Amino acid sequence: MAAPAPIQLLALKETSPKKATFLILGVSAVALLVLVGVIYGHGRPTEIPAWVSWLPALNATLNATSALFLVLAYVAIRRRDIVTHSRRMLVSLGASTLFLVSYIVYHSVHGDTKFAGQGLVRTVYFFILISHIGLSAVALPLVFLSLFFSLSGRFPRHRSIARYTLPIWLYVSVTGVVVFALLRATG
Repeated sequence: MAAPAPIQLLALKETSPKKATFLILGVSAVALLVLVGVIYGHGRPTEIPAWVSWLPALNATLNATSALFLVLAYVAIRRRDIVTHSRRMLVSLGASTLFLVSYIVYHSVHGDTKFAGQGLVRTVYFFILISHIGLSAVALPLVFLSLFFSLSGRFPRHRSIARYTLPIWLYVSVTGVVVFALLRATG
């Protein structure tokens, strides 16, 4: 006798893709608005706790971890190793989630970081930063949609969304590390 499917998977299976898409887009929009409010909604604090200074390095490490596990998950799915693929995707999702929490904490305490570089590096930095920010706003609902279609057993839809999610998510993760490195190198 086969083991029953987990309750949450049954509930997801019964949820219509249209309803899930609407909900995911709504939650993503609210999350992005909250993030913008946290980053730009207050002035720079006068006193910043010392522990905040190591959060950017932690964020870069979490982004690098996410990128690494995205690539490893891709390799696993190309080999048709679905279990390994799923585990690696969950690690990548966990690293990205921890990154987002740490990022929000950092920016709510520290505020925005100014880029000190001049000349060509400044142009390169802002191109990378703007594309990183724009694509991160696109990546969030794509990640949620990919996860929904996977967990609800709608694998053809999962594959069709994941084709776009993977490169965007990977780009956002890698450029997060690049932005950190450029800030450190010029700061």
